[in-house]
Amino acid sequence: MSRRSRKAAPANAGAARCTVTVCRGCCCGTAKIPGLDHAAQLDQLRSSLPQVAQVRVTGCLDACEHANVIVIQPSAAGRAAGGRPVWLGLVNDRDAADDIAAWVEAGGPGLADPPGVLDLYAFSPSRRIRQAVEP
Repeated sequence: MSRRSRKAAPANAGAARCTVTVCRGCCCGTAKIPGLDHAAQLDQLRSSLPQVAQVRVTGCLDACEHANVIVIQPSAAGRAAGGRPVWLGLVNDRDAADDIAAWVEAGGPGLADPPGVLDLYAFSPSRRIRQAVEP
């Protein structure tokens, strides 16, 4: 391998991709939400999206009434096209993770319309909560 092919990725390379933030706080990802393999849901997102999105786990997003919460932040191109973060709540089944992955693979907020079923999960958190999470 030549030295040229070993270039490090730019420090802001992650900003070019969507970010999928998975809440795993006081309610999300716990036994308080029964009937879902929370670890498998997270693994599913991570294994589906390594080339197109950064999947990160965070503590409580303070939207417990919507547990499990996942926030999809647009890529740089998506934000330039008008995309804004999309908050999804009650993401408590395996199929929802597949729908999220398909949308993010297609471009995510600003670049692709989400599958219609994700409209059922979308919610608007309070401004205080949004400011704490969104860049």
